[in-house]
Amino acid sequence: MSGLEQVGVGHFLVLSAILLVLGVFGIFLNRKNIIVIMMSIELILLAVNLNLVAFSAALGDLAGQVMAMFVLTVAAAEAAIGLAIVVVYFRNRGSIQVEDVNLMKG
Repeated sequence: MSGLEQVGVGHFLVLSAILLVLGVFGIFLNRKNIIVIMMSIELILLAVNLNLVAFSAALGDLAGQVMAMFVLTVAAAEAAIGLAIVVVYFRNRGSIQVEDVNLMKG
């Protein structure tokens, strides 16, 4: 390996924190496009999965990896149902802007 240090849990935590911050910024800075908001939620879930797998590997326990599989299942269901709702809403209203979705109240 000649001078390269081994990748530890700290490296995964830093990468996970970067993904989490990008996801939160994606939600708060772009409140106009619902597709970008959904992608930001997926980034946040990816950060959680990265933490679960990193700690699971560091502790030698499979519980974190099993939990990550459950989170992936929930993320896939959220993406499929959310995208289906967006498609139906677009067909009815002709727009997927977040401001237009507020018209659904009442």
